[in-house]
Amino acid sequence: MTGRAQGPVFLIDDEAGVRQALASMLSTYDFAVEAFASADAFLAAHGNVDGGCVVADVRMPGMSGLDLQRELARRGSPLPVVLVTGHGDIPMAVAALKAGAQDFLEKPVDDEALVAAIQRALATSARRQEAASAVAALRGRHARLTAREAQVMALVVAGHSNVSIAGQLGLSQRTVEHYRAQVMIKMEAASLAALVQAAAALGEAG
Repeated sequence: MTGRAQGPVFLIDDEAGVRQALASMLSTYDFAVEAFASADAFLAAHGNVDGGCVVADVRMPGMSGLDLQRELARRGSPLPVVLVTGHGDIPMAVAALKAGAQDFLEKPVDDEALVAAIQRALATSARRQEAASAVAALRGRHARLTAREAQVMALVVAGHSNVSIAGQLGLSQRTVEHYRAQVMIKMEAASLAALVQAAAALGEAG
């Protein structure tokens, strides 16, 4: 018990009794639970949420838990998904994990196993949110660069020397050094390695 709500945990199961029992159990572990009878109802309410995790039954009328996992992945959602099923088999588990599911549990679900899976999922969610915030900050810094500074940064991280950059851009070496210094300041990069890492993070984030 933490005394502080953890989550949110979005619980999706079409069986009211199961849904209520799981929600009640999870609340005793201090999870902030929101329960839904269908994947469509969840998407209508929280289709763009970026924090917490999803616990969904695999086999439901309409959109299945596996379909929901795929839809969230298609939307680029950072929400980790824990899938639960009473009819699980190895191929289904493999398909779920390949689709990006955080975990896959079979019914009847052991309370401690589910709690542990949710805690891992929430930890994953927190890491993803932290990474997204870091990339957003980098994008903000990069947006402050002038067009010429952005050119210089791209050439610097590609490994070109000041002399090479000066030749390619038709500038003096002293001017390139000035632009390079401005890039380091605006990107808040303490070293060339930090600048290269920042550029890589921006590239990976698209």
